[in-house]
Amino acid sequence: MSYQPAKIALVTGATRGIGLETARQLARNGVHVLVAGRNPDRAAMAAETLRGEGLAVQPIHLDVTSDETIRAAAGDVEREFGRLDILVNNAAIRIEQYGKQPSEQPLTQWRETFDTNLFGVVAVTQAFLPLIRKSAAGRIVNLSSLLASIGTHSNPDSYAYSDHFKSLPAYSAAKSGVNSWTVHLAYELRGTTIKVNAVHPGYTKTDMNDGEGYLEIPVGAATGVRMALLDSDGPTGTFVHMDETVPW
Repeated sequence: MSYQPAKIALVTGATRGIGLETARQLARNGVHVLVAGRNPDRAAMAAETLRGEGLAVQPIHLDVTSDETIRAAAGDVEREFGRLDILVNNAAIRIEQYGKQPSEQPLTQWRETFDTNLFGVVAVTQAFLPLIRKSAAGRIVNLSSLLASIGTHSNPDSYAYSDHFKSLPAYSAAKSGVNSWTVHLAYELRGTTIKVNAVHPGYTKTDMNDGEGYLEIPVGAATGVRMALLDSDGPTGTFVHMDETVPW
């Protein structure tokens, strides 16, 4: 182990969008951030951009669908730092086409979506949990979505109650699974200083949304950053957006 910063965070899918902005905001708060990406060149470019802003970051190769890169990344973090204080599970895909009925979305897309958006979250968390247990106050933040909320999906007054968003059944179901994983892991860790929470970033203008949305990316990243920096009095096992609890 070499340099030991006050807090070390790893953000998956951090080469663009909310992930990149989450890394930026955490680093602005004095956290040493590992900018993780499935493409090592893009991770390096993203880290270089943030370092150009005077921020303490470094790239790390991590594909959430690759056990090999997950193990390698965990090993690298253990050797260099010996612990991990913050894990932000941000990496996700949206490959379903808007405008199709739920039953028209191919099963292959369901499998690919779950591999990244749910199984990838579980795999990364399991690999890094031993290092998070070595933190004085570990934080795990799982990026979810309002589309994970079955209660919201059933509410005719919600924007999720529409043909547009009902065309994303795999994405929605995978994020519901992330919420369930959050609750289960928070229960397992209830007697520790580790806090586990799910966040809805808001309908943010990112590439995943084809530029649609009503929030700018810095605002979309803010909820996840706040939960990553919770103090000892903060909640665990919750699903939040800004200061509000989102229905499961």
